[in-house]
Amino acid sequence: MDLDTTAWILAALMLLAAVLYSSVGHAGASGYLAVMALAGIAPATMKPTALALNIVVALIATWKFQRAGAFSWRLFAPLAVAAVPLAYVGGRLTLPTEVYKALVGAVLVYAAARTLVTARQASDDDVRPPAPVVLALTGGALGFLAGLTGVGGGIFLSPLLLFLRWAPIRTISGVSAAFILVNSIAGLAGAAAHPIALHPAWPLWAGAVVIGGLIGAEFGSRRLASPAIQRLLAVVLAVAGLKLVATAFG
Repeated sequence: MDLDTTAWILAALMLLAAVLYSSVGHAGASGYLAVMALAGIAPATMKPTALALNIVVALIATWKFQRAGAFSWRLFAPLAVAAVPLAYVGGRLTLPTEVYKALVGAVLVYAAARTLVTARQASDDDVRPPAPVVLALTGGALGFLAGLTGVGGGIFLSPLLLFLRWAPIRTISGVSAAFILVNSIAGLAGAAAHPIALHPAWPLWAGAVVIGGLIGAEFGSRRLASPAIQRLLAVVLAVAGLKLVATAFG
């Protein structure tokens, strides 16, 4: 299979990932990492490419969910204030290849498990907003991990907010989209402190995820993705994550 054909196949997979992720307020970085991992792309290219694609889709998702009224500045601001500088710090760090593969693999497996757990959406009843300091501590930890691994942090934030019932479901989607956007920008800025190389097919993939993000965010801002789609997404993440962990030290 030549490079051009491979790039188009990966573009189609990334478009699908963008549709699925943006429908729940995510930008798809863990999905793009999964696709690139299955294609054997070098980790040094995976991280900045995933972050750049994430920014594109997160911007679309943030816009769509805010327009639908699914957002809370009270929830978002403390998360972002702490997350942005630590995402930048995490983005500056470069891990050894085997460590990066193991860490991202674990992130993908975690994302798969949490996606399965939250496939049955929690009730909007009994919402308990936390104190700003708790939000700040949470945002800082997730921001650092986001910058370090090349994901936006939404795969951790959404399940946590759902589990702790810190906001209604639709608001969680909108806040997650904005959280991913600022983390991805900070993480890519941190990574740019060193020479970075986006994949040569990045412009093609960016076009694909724009289309996917518009479709998914339009759907998600009006109606959340079905549990069946989330379960399918969990399987994809688990397969890619386990592949990375298995080959990390091989």
